[in-house]
Amino acid sequence: MTLRLVVASANPDKAQEIADILRTALGDGVELVARPGDVPDVDETGDTLEDNARLKAIALRDATGLAAIADDSGLEVDALDGRPGVHSARYSGPGATYASNVEKLLGELEGVPDARRGAQFRAVVMVVFPDGREVSAEGVVRGRIIDAPRGDGGFGYDPVFVPDEDPEGRTFGEMGDGFKHSISHRGRAVRAVAAQLAALR
Repeated sequence: MTLRLVVASANPDKAQEIADILRTALGDGVELVARPGDVPDVDETGDTLEDNARLKAIALRDATGLAAIADDSGLEVDALDGRPGVHSARYSGPGATYASNVEKLLGELEGVPDARRGAQFRAVVMVVFPDGREVSAEGVVRGRIIDAPRGDGGFGYDPVFVPDEDPEGRTFGEMGDGFKHSISHRGRAVRAVAAQLAALR
């Protein structure tokens, strides 16, 4: 039995990552439906990543009548007491871009020594079904923030985040999608959700 899921994210980069990881995990067992273009953006008013993932999944489930998969993710920097966290996508204010968010982050970390630049990416991925059931999982990857972007891959804060688990010391922006997905917060969360979905079939 093939599970039909609508991908709730309005961010095309996130939606593509979720789709790629889920298809790798479930193969022909999942059919992914693109987010309809006429569904308005969901106000991410939750206090936690889990709250926001649920808001997005419920909105797309209600709009399409299908089970919906959504995620919310954030970068939590030790020296900034966990900021930007749940506000990562809008960190530099209204009209925030990837570049403006990175610029603000690096500005706040200017002069902070490498030993205090530890950080983690955290993601919560949730599937909400038409009957109200929920499946969710969290993924975390530890690393550090460097002082200038490196690499043209990835998106968001990827060019300034070096995961601890890469022996070559590359940023997420410098590594290929395959290795990134194998250790990333989103990869871990999506695979954990995929395992739960497989058990339901």
